[in-house]
Amino acid sequence: MSLNIRQAEPGDLNRLVEIYNHYVTETHVTFDTEPFAVGARTQWFTQFSDTGPYRLLVAEMDEQLVGYASSTRFNQRPAYGTSVETTIYIDPGHLGKGFGRPLYGELLQRLQKEESVHRAYAGVALPNPGSVALHEGLGFVRVGSYHEVGFKFGKYWDVDWFEKDMATQ
Repeated sequence: MSLNIRQAEPGDLNRLVEIYNHYVTETHVTFDTEPFAVGARTQWFTQFSDTGPYRLLVAEMDEQLVGYASSTRFNQRPAYGTSVETTIYIDPGHLGKGFGRPLYGELLQRLQKEESVHRAYAGVALPNPGSVALHEGLGFVRVGSYHEVGFKFGKYWDVDWFEKDMATQ
């Protein structure tokens, strides 16, 4: 068995939404609170390309999509244009099987080749020791916290922010 990492294709959208909706309805790691219909995620999908700073990669094991990692605009204001926000979601049945590091690592490697990307940022809703370890293991540095910034499941959640210098190898 080998992991195949590739650019997402339109035919992947159903599975991407299925994976993401698990995190929406079952966890605090995303602050979306209502699951998405596939049609509602179509516009989200169109922001990605196989070149440039906004990427969407998927990981497949035995031709089954087991996770995805993406980079999007960090902020809409023009001066933030060289910064991206990155994220990763793994199918809950495949967590802890070693898919996250190669998938996220591949996204970061591709972004490092883009001259337009200076920094990558990631927010991690706490607690999430696995995500913290993944980010730190891939060279992200914790730069700050937003305390009780999200309210979900009747509780406030903190978010730690991580930064990676994309100009260095």
